[in-house]
Amino acid sequence: MSNASPPMTLAQAAALIQNAQASPVELVTDCLGRIEMLDGTYHAFIEVLGASALAQARQAEKEIAAGHYKGPLHGIPIGLKDIYETRGVRTSGHSRACIDHIPERDATTTSLLAQAGAINLGKLSTWEFAIGGPSFDLPWPPAVNPWNPGRDPGGSSSGTGTAVALGMVLGGMGSDTGGSIRFPAAMCGIAGIKPTYGRVSRAGVLPLAFSLDHAGPMARTAHDCALMLQPIAGFDPRDPASANVAVPDFTAGLTGDLKGLRIGVLRQFFERDNPADADVALALEDALRVLRDLGAELVEAPAISPMGDFIASAFVMSRSEAYAIHEATLQTAPGMLGTLARQRILPGAMFTAVDYIQAMRRREELTAELARAMRDIDLLVLPTVPTAAPLISAMTAHFNVDRPLYTTPFNLTGSPAISVCSGFNADGMPLSMQIVGRPFDEVNVLRAGDAYERATAWCNAMPEPLLAAAA
Repeated sequence: MSNASPPMTLAQAAALIQNAQASPVELVTDCLGRIEMLDGTYHAFIEVLGASALAQARQAEKEIAAGHYKGPLHGIPIGLKDIYETRGVRTSGHSRACIDHIPERDATTTSLLAQAGAINLGKLSTWEFAIGGPSFDLPWPPAVNPWNPGRDPGGSSSGTGTAVALGMVLGGMGSDTGGSIRFPAAMCGIAGIKPTYGRVSRAGVLPLAFSLDHAGPMARTAHDCALMLQPIAGFDPRDPASANVAVPDFTAGLTGDLKGLRIGVLRQFFERDNPADADVALALEDALRVLRDLGAELVEAPAISPMGDFIASAFVMSRSEAYAIHEATLQTAPGMLGTLARQRILPGAMFTAVDYIQAMRRREELTAELARAMRDIDLLVLPTVPTAAPLISAMTAHFNVDRPLYTTPFNLTGSPAISVCSGFNADGMPLSMQIVGRPFDEVNVLRAGDAYERATAWCNAMPEPLLAAAA
């Protein structure tokens, strides 16, 4: 295995490691080689932990050879969005405000991934504090799109999306307050799941909005996401919102067929409330035919409140909570934050307590409404975003006001949702489908994503720089 070999999926690598056909040291060396070749252009990493990663890989190799295999993540190279605290390693939030922040304790998820044997290759670029980006006035440049460096990779988990798509890591952690896992997954042509609110601990993850923040994995495929989700799911008393709910086997439903599943198409959002671009809509229609061929029963989802109601409630809550978190910095040292972070957080200073409470009340109503709409439906499908990746230069402070993402409503409701690649447009940029489940039914969300990926070839596509590096 050389530095130029094409990357495997996490599941493929895990199977080879378990059968002693691949080495953690070789995998880590491969990934570090890609980082060296590509990251000067794509800026996925803030800090590469090469020496410690190789030491962990050698230790994993010894453990596995001695018969102490820990499971599918043992010896697998991953990366962490730089809002996940890492003991003794800077966690900056991609901000000069935290440029000297060296945590004394790991985030719960950081610790759980290490216990599962995963090897952390480093800290990945993010929009500043998961809201301000893509920004060029920060200590590190923003990540760019792996399919075209002139285009946006999505955010805020931009570095994770870019690193996974370019094979710099086999999986990574993102966070999602309004779409920040699914948006970059869509823009980068990979998979990313936002688990149910409370399913994965946020303890030790720099917050943006306590009521809407979710932590979750991003990887090449839904199967890979299931393998990453398994060890990090579960109750954590360190997170006040953590749910004490049994954790299933997330790979149990990965059978390749969808017989018995009833899937509702939420056309209201992408045909009327916020019409998607033609190529996005056509890709979804093609995906629906695949889902039907796999045995799913497709129906029209019942009408619910306009998408704008979901977006407005989430906006008031997210900006109010973000301002509460960053108020001291904004009042005493606003220059410590980049321009986009300031512009996106400051509206929270204008909302009143009444505004916030009314948004919370509306959230409860909308969550109950979605639950009623899904009473006889297992899953919802719709695009992840209304467009393919825009030019990075076109990203403004309020880029998603006119055409908001289709992701945010499911942060408000806390529903599990995954984005998977559903094709490419004429410019060669990825398109995507979002699959939404009932609370704590990640099994069926992953089942549908995996079955779709098996039946299509989209998740096997690789960006040109990765193919060139492997040539």
